[in-house]
Amino acid sequence: MHRGFTLVEALVSIAITAIAGSVLLLGTTASLQTTDDAMQRTIAYGMAQQLMDEITGCRYMDLGGTPYDNPPKPSTTEAARGTRELFDDVGDFNGWRGQPPADCYGVQLGADDGQGSQRNPAFQCRTGFFQNWRQEVDVYYVSDTNLTQRLPSGQVSDYRAVEVRIMYNDPNRGARQLAGLRRVVAYVPPLQTN
Repeated sequence: MHRGFTLVEALVSIAITAIAGSVLLLGTTASLQTTDDAMQRTIAYGMAQQLMDEITGCRYMDLGGTPYDNPPKPSTTEAARGTRELFDDVGDFNGWRGQPPADCYGVQLGADDGQGSQRNPAFQCRTGFFQNWRQEVDVYYVSDTNLTQRLPSGQVSDYRAVEVRIMYNDPNRGARQLAGLRRVVAYVPPLQTN
């Protein structure tokens, strides 16, 4: 005797297959989102480290200036450029915001060659990749006795904290921080020679 599937059995098996397929797709989507998040955070950390190295590779203060500028800021000439090209001391970077992120010459990251020009198009990241990314820098004085404590406006010390953040404005999830670094730099007075 030949026995086939009844209509009910066929519908149940199709429903089970559909549910299993949905679960697999959800798992794959979550895995892809996690992979994309990890990739973005890795790139952002590299960008933050590069910007932090640029900042902390500069002098603590302008030549002939005071180490107690409050708030630290670029000179009018340095700020007028619209890029970080003339920034030569740590305080110049206070309040810097760049979207999309760019090198010190103003060339968008992913297209820059590190010398103020663009690299060969075959070696550039895809157009618009960094469009929703933003660099943020804050420089502020911290307590001599507790380097984690930000001093109130108007107070100064021999220590400044440099905070670098790489932000991403996700159209679906809103603004979020992908990477953040904080480093404290100290003012060391020059040696007096007799």
